[in-house]
Amino acid sequence: MAVIAPARPAFGRRPVSSCVGALLAPLGRTPVDADAAERLLQPQVAAAFDPATLPGSRGALAAALAAFVDDRLAAVGLWLAPAPRRALVSRFLGLLIEAGGTAPPVASVLPQIAAAVIERIDSAAAAKMGRGELARRLTGLVGELLAERRLHLNGAEVDGLVNSLLDDMLGLGPLQALLADDGIADIMVNGPDAVFIERHGRIERADVRFRDHDHVMAVASRIVAQVGRRVDESSPLVDARLADGSRVNIIIPPLALDGVTISIRKFARQRLDLAAMAAAGSLSPAMAEVLAVAAAVRLNILVSGGTGSGKTTLLNALAREIAPDERIVTIEDAAELQLGQPHVVRLETRPANLEGTGAIGMRELVKNALRMRPDRIILGEIRGCEALDMLQAMNTGHDGSLGTIHANAPREALTRLENMIGMAGVTVPLAALRLQIASAVHLIVQVERMRDGVRRVTRISEVGAAGPDGIALHDLFAFDVAGGSRDGAVAGRFVALGRPGFAARASYFGLAERLAAAT
Repeated sequence: MAVIAPARPAFGRRPVSSCVGALLAPLGRTPVDADAAERLLQPQVAAAFDPATLPGSRGALAAALAAFVDDRLAAVGLWLAPAPRRALVSRFLGLLIEAGGTAPPVASVLPQIAAAVIERIDSAAAAKMGRGELARRLTGLVGELLAERRLHLNGAEVDGLVNSLLDDMLGLGPLQALLADDGIADIMVNGPDAVFIERHGRIERADVRFRDHDHVMAVASRIVAQVGRRVDESSPLVDARLADGSRVNIIIPPLALDGVTISIRKFARQRLDLAAMAAAGSLSPAMAEVLAVAAAVRLNILVSGGTGSGKTTLLNALAREIAPDERIVTIEDAAELQLGQPHVVRLETRPANLEGTGAIGMRELVKNALRMRPDRIILGEIRGCEALDMLQAMNTGHDGSLGTIHANAPREALTRLENMIGMAGVTVPLAALRLQIASAVHLIVQVERMRDGVRRVTRISEVGAAGPDGIALHDLFAFDVAGGSRDGAVAGRFVALGRPGFAARASYFGLAERLAAAT
């Protein structure tokens, strides 16, 4: 009796002759590979699954596909091993989702899911939860909402959606990721679709956006609520700060024509000192040493520069040279100084309330600081008539005071100081006023954000005597610009122009050798 060889399977690349395959396959069924199974079943899957009526969740769709594959293969006496079967189901799943358009980008899903979450969750209870617990609750709720809407997202997309919701509920929404990026110095929101950042001194557009104008307004309101303030039509502009000390300015319509505008000046988590600034190329080691001695021997120093030039960063670095046993009083519009000394009293101005009363300005705080037995007074920024009170404090025994002023050069800083003292309404002859300024201010440090985005100390000037032609200035150091390169980098070098005139004062504090070594 002749033995008839088994026919080659209709699907499969080789005859089934292995004993292992026969043992693994269900009784009476022939093993087949994934490619052959796909050729057989793809037309049937397309006919059986209507993209418009797919199951509500990705998991349910995958389960339905797996059952369909098993049934169809069993009907023709074929069998697919578990690993190739999972791969085949995954391929069919991707094809169906792509055909049905049921995998929209997370950005388009977020608005409708966020609105539904707000309706179903207790906001007050959510605010009291930890981020981990709230994330677990939101993951389950998001899964239900996606299933109801027949939206299919993979695990990574669901996690991203949940994190976006967490940022909205516990943080500052789309800005949260930007705040966590240490490489970003400034965040500028010009409405829901225009978010810009400054990174390494260059401004670029961020790849984040808000859902709408109401979303931006909600984030702005959350920021000002943290410092007990409000922003609305009756109070359309406000200065505030974040928990990490970052400075925030918010201005809303009708003053801001293109929508809510938020400007955030971030501060580095790592506090820079003069040595670190020298290592970064912001000034030379000799300049850093002279400034360190100047701060230690209680010179009155003004840091001058334009907006975003690094005045506050340098002021922080100078303040680090103050001895830990001195009592320091800081006065600011929005508290942003980060001092490490143990004896620091921080004062902050207060705006007027809704009735237009209750405002406490810089001048009132400077006057009050004089009654607080300060060793040092530090003004975050001198911008008005408080300049007169600060000048008097410097001339009446409060040496070592520090402050910043907006000006483009040391000479302009002195002129601005004269003008601001005039704003106080006190009539003082110009010659007498200049004598007071010359005896009060010892050093002016000019900082600048240059074309390449690097913030540099461009000039250190010592204030001399007042004469008929004005107040004399003696330059100690300057940054000599040599030119620029094609990539925008500014070439130059720091040069010494003179010797400091406070050597005797440094000797009194025991720092004469340190000053001499630096110059």
